[in-house]
Amino acid sequence: MSSDSNKKRKPKVIRTDGAPQESKRSKADPDQDVKYYSEEAEVELRDPNKDYELYKQTCQELQRLMAEIQDLKSKGSKDSAKQKVDAYHLQLQNLLYEVMHLQKEITKCLEFKSKHEEIDLVSVDEFYKEAPPEISKPDITLNEPHQQTLARLDWELEQRKRLAEKYKECLANKEKILKEIEVKKEYLSSLQPRLNSIMQASLPVQEYLFMPFDQAHKQYETARHLPPPLYVLFVQANAYGQACDKKLAVAIEGSVEEAKALYKPPEDSQDDESDSDAEEEQTTKRRRPTLGVQLDDKRKEMLKRHPLSVTIDLKCKDDSVLHLIFHYLINLNVMTVKTKVTTATEMTTPISAGDLLSPGSLLNCLYPGDHGRKTPNPANQFQFDKVGILTLSDYVTDLGHPYMWVQKLGGLHFPKDQPQHTVTADNSLSASHMEMTMKLLRTRLQSRLALHKQFASLEHGIVPVSSECQHLFPSKVVSRLVKWAALPYEDYLELSYTKDVVEAGLAEDTHLYYMALVERGTAKLQAAVVLNPGYSSMPPIFNLCLNWKGEKTNSNDDNIRAMESEVNVCYKELCGPRPGYQLLTNQLQRLCVVLDVYLETESHDTSVEGPKEFPQEKMCLRLVRGPNRMKPFKYNHPQGFFSHR
Repeated sequence: MSSDSNKKRKPKVIRTDGAPQESKRSKADPDQDVKYYSEEAEVELRDPNKDYELYKQTCQELQRLMAEIQDLKSKGSKDSAKQKVDAYHLQLQNLLYEVMHLQKEITKCLEFKSKHEEIDLVSVDEFYKEAPPEISKPDITLNEPHQQTLARLDWELEQRKRLAEKYKECLANKEKILKEIEVKKEYLSSLQPRLNSIMQASLPVQEYLFMPFDQAHKQYETARHLPPPLYVLFVQANAYGQACDKKLAVAIEGSVEEAKALYKPPEDSQDDESDSDAEEEQTTKRRRPTLGVQLDDKRKEMLKRHPLSVTIDLKCKDDSVLHLIFHYLINLNVMTVKTKVTTATEMTTPISAGDLLSPGSLLNCLYPGDHGRKTPNPANQFQFDKVGILTLSDYVTDLGHPYMWVQKLGGLHFPKDQPQHTVTADNSLSASHMEMTMKLLRTRLQSRLALHKQFASLEHGIVPVSSECQHLFPSKVVSRLVKWAALPYEDYLELSYTKDVVEAGLAEDTHLYYMALVERGTAKLQAAVVLNPGYSSMPPIFNLCLNWKGEKTNSNDDNIRAMESEVNVCYKELCGPRPGYQLLTNQLQRLCVVLDVYLETESHDTSVEGPKEFPQEKMCLRLVRGPNRMKPFKYNHPQGFFSHR
């Protein structure tokens, strides 16, 4: 290559003004310009032939290398190298997979749960205590937990085999017993008709021996349809009658079919609906019920009684009977009772004895304060407000009285601070009150019958005094009872000489009130009597007013107050033989006696001519005593004289 060609490769830049133009690169990099000009100088200094030879040698070397590369490619040496790499990579992948597999197996082993872990094995101490040595192998298992577990599993298997054998034996026994039961069932099914025929044939014997087994069985069949409170009353009254009171009779009355219908669900069907639609079409002209009629229907539904009732008959020694009919009000969840009295012989009814045996007052205040006018269930008042019922007392004539003792006999308890609509019947509550209540009922009937007989004599002016009580009075009593009549409660309140008793709270509208008039000559003694429903355990109370030489009462005459004290305070002397049913007549007789003493011990007015109106016939130690001029009203038997208390 010639130097001219080298010069053409590196032309110089000539400016238009004739001066050589410097390139931009030379301005930016002076060293580059130096190098450029040195290469030019080197080109001029080098030998072109040598450069050509160098170029030729270089091209030949490149050709040799390319041929060698071609030769290597043709021999496949590059592919064998890749195969080695692939083989090593595959071996690596295999090793990694094997490692991963081993890790999974290790995890499985660590997480493995054997079935024996779910078995509730016996404790180790119990195992060594109960298992035989050939299974427990204590010399081996005590030091090796694995062998110990295997031995415990063997013992568990042995026990289960024994239990399986026992289970098979029990199944066999069960099958045997079932067969025996089937045989006995067949025998019993054939026995029932025989028993029925025997019971039917034994009815005359039962009636003769007073052992009505058949009737009792029917009663208990009917009792299954009683509501819980009436059922508790029926069971407890029957039990008490059998154990303690042979004269108590219990029975169930009412319609069993109606009782069953109460628990039947309503039957709804499309046919019924169509029938009702047809009826509505036929009765379109009928007027709708008014609001008042609707309220009346709601009240009747609210006060609805259960179709079945329980009756208890209490017989007394004189063959009189107290009939108690217990009802259950379904929606109010309370019990009521209605009463009736039957006497052995027909009794004459005195006018003043009208309220003694009346159903409305016979059982008033059997327990103190229990008048039976209000419902004992606090929840009922909310029900009454919905249908416009003010109080239950307006309906007790038809429904009966809801006494508290009636609720307790039915096992019902109503807490005052916890109103409840649903109250359960408690057998223990009924049993705890049964005996005392029956005794109080019988006592109430006997006391009222005794008063009934006494009133018949009192209305005729006769004060009956039994022979056992004759010693309480002198042989001669001049004052006589001339009147005995019932007194309305309102009239009693208007009397001027009864205010102290009313203010003391001893006169209530549940009590009975009577007016007695005792006379001797011109003296007339009025006695207003308060008869407590609990007579004779609660004594009658007398208020006196003497009309003689003016009106004398306890407010203006100390001796009248002393006469009241003789009959009211000293009543225990007048009770007579137990149970003290003669107390009232003895008090009236004592009243006649003290009136005699009062009149006979009065001083005689000497200015009046003629004999003394009330001559002294009673023997008195002292006529008067003290500044109040108190008279001797106490009678001393058997001496027969009167003294001061």
